Amino acid sequence: MRFQLLGPLTLADGPESVVLQPSKPTILLAALLLRANSVVSADYLQRAVWGEEQPATAKAALQTCVLRLRRLFTKHGVTETVIEAVPGGYRITAEPHTLDLLGFREQVRRAVLLSHDPEAELLELKDALSLWQGALLANVRSDVLHRDEVPRLAEERLRSVERICDLLLGLGRHGEALVELWTATRVYPGHERLHEQLIEALYRTGRQTQALAEYRRVKEFLLDELGVDPSPALQQLELAILRGEDLGPGAAVGVLEGTVIAAGEQGPVPVREVSVVRDGTAVAPVVPAAFPVPQAAVPRPVPDFTGREAETAAMAARLTAYAAGTGAGGDRQPPIILVSGAPGVGKSALAHHVAHLVRDAFPGGRAVVTATRPDGEARPAADLAAEAHAALGAAGTGDTGGTDEAGGARVLLVLDDVVDADQVRPLLPALAQARGAVVVTSRMGLAGLVATHGGWVHRLSVFTEPEAYALLVSVLGAERVEAEPEAARRLAGLCGHLPLALRILTARLLTRPALSLGDAVDWFGDDPLARLVLPDSPSLSVPAVLDGALARLDPRLSEAFHRAATGAGPAFTADDVPGTPEAVLERLADAGLLEDGPPGPYRIHELLRAHARRTDQERIRRTEKV
Repeated sequence: MRFQLLGPLTLADGPESVVLQPSKPTILLAALLLRANSVVSADYLQRAVWGEEQPATAKAALQTCVLRLRRLFTKHGVTETVIEAVPGGYRITAEPHTLDLLGFREQVRRAVLLSHDPEAELLELKDALSLWQGALLANVRSDVLHRDEVPRLAEERLRSVERICDLLLGLGRHGEALVELWTATRVYPGHERLHEQLIEALYRTGRQTQALAEYRRVKEFLLDELGVDPSPALQQLELAILRGEDLGPGAAVGVLEGTVIAAGEQGPVPVREVSVVRDGTAVAPVVPAAFPVPQAAVPRPVPDFTGREAETAAMAARLTAYAAGTGAGGDRQPPIILVSGAPGVGKSALAHHVAHLVRDAFPGGRAVVTATRPDGEARPAADLAAEAHAALGAAGTGDTGGTDEAGGARVLLVLDDVVDADQVRPLLPALAQARGAVVVTSRMGLAGLVATHGGWVHRLSVFTEPEAYALLVSVLGAERVEAEPEAARRLAGLCGHLPLALRILTARLLTRPALSLGDAVDWFGDDPLARLVLPDSPSLSVPAVLDGALARLDPRLSEAFHRAATGAGPAFTADDVPGTPEAVLERLADAGLLEDGPPGPYRIHELLRAHARRTDQERIRRTEKV
């Protein structure tokens, strides 16, 4: 007897199958099977069967419902599967050959292990998807299950569809990919990755016009329905198509993210998040070395690095002291150095610069792992661990300088653009075992990480006026800047002394050597935000970076920021922003979007304020258009 969850809940015995009638025992069975082999609490089962408004007799009624389900099993000849009453709830046992959901996950797990062979992986994933048989739980009338469980299951299927399309594109089978993608993009009209794959497939089959039309369609949908622009990846793809560029061969690389190998009370366990457990404590993630993972970057020297002398000296001193075994706390506590601050303030540049300066102190290796995806979403800690392991996992066998007592060479990891502390904590035990140091950059303060694991914090602010002027001299040359020093200072002021803005400004001025700085002030001052974009790299712009920072916020925080940016004065407190308590402003300050704060007033960088006002104006225009 086989249970089928991936469609209407069905009992199948060989070629014969019975679709269960909608009923409370059917809901109960679905709730148990969704968490097969785990104890499902009685409270959760009661909510699944009766909803949030449960009858006073729900506990007794649940026992009656279990009895009815056991009778249903007897009626249909289900003899090898039992419903166990255990302390706290009930449990049902199943295997991949008796429950299609577990069979699907098992086949996906096998596909991950075949990632070195794209054809074999593709076949395994197609077999896994063949287990899906129509609308999920169509005969299970439970608002709780359809709210909490069905979206998660749909996401598992969607990941497999994405991976199949990646493989087909990588294998050059673009026509097959189109068949999958036409349906998927219509079912998920806001899923940008699927649209990116569809547009790529159309372009690779010589249908440039249709590819551009599809881009316009998804762009209109995103603007009208969500009020956002397409992702940087989609924008770059459109630009490549407009230019008629060769996209090169498709690359069927990587592994299926979020692949599950087991299901527990809290849902599926991703392959890369399984941990080594010693004495009941998870101490380090298991990172299968054979899995293909993104290649970590090596810290690079930063051209014309300027400013941050105090921070550079302090960070370099701590790291070299640790590598030499003379740092505070001795050899046993690898340092955590946190570099935080507003978007565009130069956190990554400082981390790269310092990591390059101390390269000789870490002969075991240095690596930069980016903690976010291109769309700004946080990557799972297990992915970061896999990438770090691939880059640094073989370190520690040398006998040169910078070694511990066991002879292992020190390693240095830069975790760039961390979103929350939970991305960092799982990596620390393995890093400590490898005698490694870590530099973390984040827009967030990550006070929780510092509270639990210690470390040193460098909270960056914008450049001082002398630092901004020095950057202009370093990049543009002393002759050009010192010929018009006042214009140079005005340009730095228009950039708000923000390092990212200064870098973009200097890049644009370098491509216009005949433009005087005085004329640049007039040209730039007309619309600073519009000028702080590199035409050949739209994603490298101040507006794009600020959009990305705001997109990470909870919508309520984003609204609070817009209220403060458009309604409050240059310096303000919570009393000046109606409906916004100080705790909300503190969260915005922690995210680097507000400056200062209690006991003094808050402030907003002028470029952020201008960006918020422009965003509101665009929103009003779209509303009026509708």
